[in-house]
Formats: sequence, C-alpha cells, structure tokens
Amino acid sequence: MGSAVLEILGLVLCLIGWVGLILACGLPMWQVTAFLDHNIVTAQTTWKGLWMSCVVQSTGHMQCKTYDSVLALSTEVQAARALTVGAALLALLALCLTLAGAQCTTCVAPGPNKARVALTGGALYAFCGLLALVPLCWFANIVVREFYDPNVSVSNKYELGAALYIGWAASALLMCGGGLVCCGAWVCARRPDLSFPVKYSAPRRPAAGDYDKKNYV
Repeated sequence: MGSAVLEILGLVLCLIGWVGLILACGLPMWQVTAFLDHNIVTAQTTWKGLWMSCVVQSTGHMQCKTYDSVLALSTEVQAARALTVGAALLALLALCLTLAGAQCTTCVAPGPNKARVALTGGALYAFCGLLALVPLCWFANIVVREFYDPNVSVSNKYELGAALYIGWAASALLMCGGGLVCCGAWVCARRPDLSFPVKYSAPRRPAAGDYDKKNYV
C-alpha cells in the first residue's frame, strides 16, 4: 500500500509540473525590462518570450506581437522552443506509461512488467525535468551576462521574468515526482507485499437451476 501512495503522490506532482511547464512555455515573460538609472520612471515595460513580445503601457494597456519569422530568431530562442515543446510532449508519453503501470489501474496485469512500465514513466518524467532546465538556465545565463555587461546599453538590459521561475519550479516538481514514481515502482517490484491490493473476480454465471426457477415463476 505504501508504494502505491508514493506512485500517486509522484503522479500528482508530475501533473502539476507538467502544467507549469506548459504555462512557462507559453508566457511571454522570459525577459522583462530592467529599470535602471533614468529608466526608473518609464511609460512602458517590455516583455519577451519564446513566441511573442509584449509592451505594457503605464495606463495598463498591453499590446503583444508574435514573432514573424522563425529563422530570424536567435539561437537560444529556437533551441528553447524545441526543448520545451519536446519536454512537454515527452511528459505526455510519461503520463500514459505511468497510468498504465500504476498499481491503482488495471491496464497491465500485476507483476514485474507492470512495475517496469511505471518505472519507465517515472524515469521519463525526471528526464523531462532535466530537459526543461536546459533552456531555462541558458536564458537566465544570457540575461544575467548582458545585465552586467558594460557594453550593453541600459535600455537593452533585461531581468529574469516570471516564466523562468515558473519553469524552474515545474522542473523541480517533475524531477521530484518522477523520483517518487520510480521509488514506488521499485518498492513494488522488490516487495510485492507492499503493493496495492487489487483483486480480480470472475463474473458469476447463472446455474441451470436458476433458469428453471424463473420459468416456474
């Protein structure tokens, strides 16, 4: 029973991390305008993301524009798009494997193979978390490096956006959840007595006498 609790808890964490990863991928706040020196009082704030850039006026009006050309984008943006979308799709595959191998489902017959399927799903979730960390840390490194670069003008300096922090939290949840799923599957494979008690019962077939009783009634 304890191993099943680990799998369920890990699956919940992975689902939350998956939603957070998709949210971080779509949000335009990977880079936000840095307010330095004469930029403290400004009429607008610029946000930049993987798919669009937005300008927020001091009046609250926001205008966003998607990037026109994919090939004109910088290398880090193109790589970040590919890695985050790939991680999100891989997490979908991990979800299917985890649900199929979970002890609370009957998609796969109980046994070592069922534990291996869940273990594979948990490992994929952890790999998704690591894969998502690559573009997040890459972007953060570029933003910090340009922020402290004296050759970059103050108007072109940016700070870390909220999407990066959401992505880091999502990556942590994916790795922690995947680890819990792997632990639950490993415990189930090594200690079957701690697995979720699933009982199968064959449907009852009516005896011949039952039909006779119905006919007399």
